[in-house]
Amino acid sequence: MTRPLLALVLALVLPCLADAQTHHPSAPAVASSRPKAAAVPYGSNPAAGKTFVHDGVTLYYEVYGQGEPLLIIHGNGGSIGTMAAQIAFFRSRYRVIAMDSRDQGKSSDSPGKITYEAMTDDLAALLDQLKVGPAYVLGWSDGGIEALLLGVRHPAKVKKIAAMAANLNPSTDAVYPETWAMARSMLDGIPPDQKNTAEGRRAIKVTSMMFEEPNIASSALEAITAPTLVLASDHDLINDLHTLDIFHHVPNSQLCIFPNATHMVPYDAPALFNATVERFFRTPFVKRDRIKDFLTSYEAMTASMQKK
Repeated sequence: MTRPLLALVLALVLPCLADAQTHHPSAPAVASSRPKAAAVPYGSNPAAGKTFVHDGVTLYYEVYGQGEPLLIIHGNGGSIGTMAAQIAFFRSRYRVIAMDSRDQGKSSDSPGKITYEAMTDDLAALLDQLKVGPAYVLGWSDGGIEALLLGVRHPAKVKKIAAMAANLNPSTDAVYPETWAMARSMLDGIPPDQKNTAEGRRAIKVTSMMFEEPNIASSALEAITAPTLVLASDHDLINDLHTLDIFHHVPNSQLCIFPNATHMVPYDAPALFNATVERFFRTPFVKRDRIKDFLTSYEAMTASMQKK
């Protein structure tokens, strides 16, 4: 099995999963608005691509647009190109920065074990390299994990966070058992003659990480000071209760669950997904009080009815 095919089906956090996913024709995922092939070759654009070295790894990145910085982070086994719909939308509003994670895309391989902390520190180094920040941060899957870790490990570099379908640990409390069963089956199915190729070794390394990581305590999220939008879908690969646990542990957070959608909603319905994230980024954050704010609106509604 080639690395691209493996990436389509392996995992918890795989933007590449889209082409392998099927939907019942009578029950499509959230009204699909999948974009046509982008005119700009995001992820393979010599006009925008650059590299820098951090922690001994050569990291490939692209920058588009002008304005406030927005860091966009792809998922496991993916690359800048898997976030094309997000880059194309946000580049007219922000200075969009996207990078291939270590051992993925056009970035080089790291000598040791990959960790989410290492990938997060790579992103912080990129912001330092570009001399920007604090930045808006949008992450999907593994990118969502890294977005949250940026808020924990590098709070001064983060303005607002949108974390789509993140998990804090690899247990079946966080990720549905059937997801891991699929991933394990596909990993075990890699032909022996491909396991020792450069692509095979990279795919095994990146995918195997998900069975061991991340290992983030829920309480660690309480250190995040940036306003955070926690996103997931009602048919996600991440357990619904785990998403709620993340939401409840981030002090200044909001929650969004996309209806009749899967882990792939940023790809399946980019117009809806992007507009949801943009509204959060552009709207001043207000921390709600469930009783006080309820009563304020209830009393206003009652007063308006009495005037009729």
